[in-house]
Amino acid sequence: MTSPLAPVALAVLVSSLASACFALQVAPARGTTPPLLAEPIRVDGHTLAVPTPQQAAWQALGVGMFIHMAPQTWQDSETDTMATPASAMNPEKLDTEQWVNVAESMGAKYIVFVAKHEGGFCWWPTTTTDYNVSNTPFKGGKGDVLAMLAESCRKHKMKLGVYISPQDKKHNIGVGGKAADATKQAEYETLFRTQLTEVLSRYGEMMEVWFDGSLIFDVGDILTKHAPNAMVFQGPQATIRWVGNESGIVAGPAWNAVKLGKQKWGDYTGADGDPTGDRWLPNEVDARIRATWFWQTDNHATLKSLDALVEMYETSVGRGGVLLLNNTPDRSGLIPEADAKRAAEFGAEIKRRYGVPTIDTSGSGPVHTLTLSAPAELDRVIISEDITKGERIRKYVIEAQAPGAAATEWKQLAAGTAVGAKRIERFAPTKVSKLRLRIIESVGEPKVSTFAAFQAGT
Repeated sequence: MTSPLAPVALAVLVSSLASACFALQVAPARGTTPPLLAEPIRVDGHTLAVPTPQQAAWQALGVGMFIHMAPQTWQDSETDTMATPASAMNPEKLDTEQWVNVAESMGAKYIVFVAKHEGGFCWWPTTTTDYNVSNTPFKGGKGDVLAMLAESCRKHKMKLGVYISPQDKKHNIGVGGKAADATKQAEYETLFRTQLTEVLSRYGEMMEVWFDGSLIFDVGDILTKHAPNAMVFQGPQATIRWVGNESGIVAGPAWNAVKLGKQKWGDYTGADGDPTGDRWLPNEVDARIRATWFWQTDNHATLKSLDALVEMYETSVGRGGVLLLNNTPDRSGLIPEADAKRAAEFGAEIKRRYGVPTIDTSGSGPVHTLTLSAPAELDRVIISEDITKGERIRKYVIEAQAPGAAATEWKQLAAGTAVGAKRIERFAPTKVSKLRLRIIESVGEPKVSTFAAFQAGT
């Protein structure tokens, strides 16, 4: 799994992650298109990376839903064993309305569908290979799952992204799209470029394109023509980066900036970033609602608890990342009832905790104070910067004033460094009359878009 999720059995997962890091090479041949990243700005003599409008809009989404379904679903496997013919797969109850409903219930604002995984099977009727949905019994060979999902997403105003694996076992192609037989490389590049063109030109606007394992050849012309506003995961045109794990956690501090010019895109992997970097490359955090990416007959007991999912949210979205949480349809084509229920519980709990703040403010400058109309017990704050002006905050503290305390008496509740798009700070329930965000180090004038307090009650 290069950067994230290319589902692979536990043993294979480790090697896959390693492969991913080495596979993220910037494309050699054809001539690469520069990454679609914004030029930095200068503030008080410092270089500050800033997001493109598309990156800023993507980060505001917060949560997305990944959907993994492939021959592995019929194999109890995380990697395609190539032992299941297309004729053996018939998800006859498949309902993309249900998929979108599950996404909505958990608060997801976009879906990334695995239209082609590493085995090479395609869920749309491609002209490039017989290993595709047309050769399954699904809808009498007339099915097109990507078209069905695109229509459901349009109906519900859900954004859609697509995962199309450069690796392709059916054609003896390795990670990154590298042919085992070098004489077949050009042929496969033509095949893959045709697949990508089909996917990006037939199904409406894509807001994200996933190249798991990256790409060793360039497809920038296709992206520019058919998906100019899409976020791109890995490859020479990457506009987002992998957090470096599949646990749903962003380690801190999680700066959005990186220094352009690395030799491998794998060098950009990881949560930390670099506050002095010159390009904005935010974290996508891929994780699973079960222990595996694909449904298996024996993994129902691995469904994550509500507490585990909330912890995941607070340590991913709450640290500036975008959480891409996987749900996996079973062989019928439906997301299992228990998984759908848990996803809804997760969405409801996040809304309960963070839907409406007890009090909030915004503005410019180093000090932001919340004065409550009556003392209240609080246990969370959310801080967000206006990221269009760059990550300016470098060090901050959260302080509270207890009811009846002297005007100069403040107690520190939390402290940190990186803020960016969102930072959730958790602390022990504390009764306060005032709460203060004090920025003690910054580049230029801090621009705080949100300083909000909450009573999560946990």
